[in-house]
Amino acid sequence: MNRVIMHHRCRLSAAFAVAALCLAPSAFAQQDDRSSLTIGVGVAAVPSYEGSDDYRVLPIPQLRGKVKDFAFWTRGPGLYVDAIPNSDPDGVDFELGPVVNVRFDRSSRRNIKDDAVRLLGKRDIAVEVGGFVGIGKTGVITSAYDNLSARVAVTRDVAGAHGSYVITPAVEYMTPLSQTAFVGLGVSADYVGRKYGRYYYDVDPAGAAASGLPAYGGAGDGSGFKKVNFSLAGGKSLSGDLRHGWAIFAAASYSRILGDYAASPIVSVAGSRNQWIGAIGVGYTF
Repeated sequence: MNRVIMHHRCRLSAAFAVAALCLAPSAFAQQDDRSSLTIGVGVAAVPSYEGSDDYRVLPIPQLRGKVKDFAFWTRGPGLYVDAIPNSDPDGVDFELGPVVNVRFDRSSRRNIKDDAVRLLGKRDIAVEVGGFVGIGKTGVITSAYDNLSARVAVTRDVAGAHGSYVITPAVEYMTPLSQTAFVGLGVSADYVGRKYGRYYYDVDPAGAAASGLPAYGGAGDGSGFKKVNFSLAGGKSLSGDLRHGWAIFAAASYSRILGDYAASPIVSVAGSRNQWIGAIGVGYTF
């Protein structure tokens, strides 16, 4: 087998809902100019809103690819493009590029299972635009093909929904078990601005009167870390090589809502600070 590197851009968990699915039929990438495209689809069990203790099942289409040494991928309802080519012969990869994410949290009343939170009304869809920077290294711990990476993404809502920013630092590790299987781990956190907390977690007097939940304004007092995420993912090729053909995947993530956000009634009364996501899927790499 030609020398291969574990492509670290298989995302494990950072975005709400579908971040748990890691589409990695292209987790192995040859050090050449070969372009590739992976298309995947799966299902995920996710909280009905961020902070909910009720769950729903939804489909999760995903796409990722590489043109020459430039990579792009979707991560849930977000699109990432790495504008720095990945061609270092020593396995060091510097990342820099744009991010566009669409946040649907509480944007549909029918998807909110808790009656009280539903009576608070729906939220507008947020479009978060920004960028990310990071660094990864292949050949770190277990073999010449494992990968350790760290990055920070910064986005701001430009659609007039929460009107604030989200900063997501993340560290991820991935290793192949063979040419047909891999596992990966990830840790990340979300740091949000004051307006984000006010929009999604505060309950004003009118909302309290409508829903029966207590009024709350603590989440909008300032910026802070909203939650921390831990993820585990694995994949198995159905065609004998993760770089080509069909593969199946499973992933799980756990998030803990923190501080003033966890104290919000939509979490402490109507929901839970413990958030789980589980996903399975299938993908094909061309």
